[in-house]
Amino acid sequence: MENNWYVVHTYSGYENKVKTNLEKRVESMGMTDKIFRVLVPVEEETEIKDGKTKTVTKKVFPGYVLVEMMMTDDSWYVVRNTPGVTGFIGSSGGGAKPTPLLPEEVESILRQMGVEAPKPEIDFELKESVKVKEGPFANFIGSIESISAEKQKLKVHVNMFGRETPVELEFNQVEKI
Repeated sequence: MENNWYVVHTYSGYENKVKTNLEKRVESMGMTDKIFRVLVPVEEETEIKDGKTKTVTKKVFPGYVLVEMMMTDDSWYVVRNTPGVTGFIGSSGGGAKPTPLLPEEVESILRQMGVEAPKPEIDFELKESVKVKEGPFANFIGSIESISAEKQKLKVHVNMFGRETPVELEFNQVEKI
C-alpha cells in the first residue's frame, strides 16, 4: 500500500489548528506509520502599507490542508474525525475513499511553498548491468541507457530474442547485479 497526498477541507481559519490537532492525534493514536505529513500550503507576499514594505504569509488554499497518508479505514477515520475537519475532497460521500492528488500536483504545490519533495538517491550508473525484478521482463538482464531522476525511471536495453530492446522501468523494478 502506498502513501498519497489528500486534500482535507476545514472550517475557514482553522487550517493551522487542524494541522496541530491532527499531528497530536497521529501521535496519541499510534498512526505515525500511516499518516506522515500535514501541510497548510502558504506563500510569502510583499505588501506595501502606509509606505512600509512588509512580507506576509498567505494561505494558498484557505480552508484546506494537505495530508500525506496511507489510506486505510483507520487512518481515514482519524483524519475525518479531527476537530475542525469537515471532510476529504474528492470523496463521493457514503464512506467512499477520497481520490489522492496526482504526484505532479503535489510537486507543484511543494515547489510553490519552497518545500521540495524528497528526491530518491540515485544509485545507478549509465551502462551498468541490472536485473529486472518484476513485470513482463522479470529476470531479464539489461544495460542502463538513460536515467530520469525526476520521473524515477530508467531506460534499460534488454536482450530479447537476440536483439537489444529498450524498456522503460521504474527504479524499484530493477536491482544491481
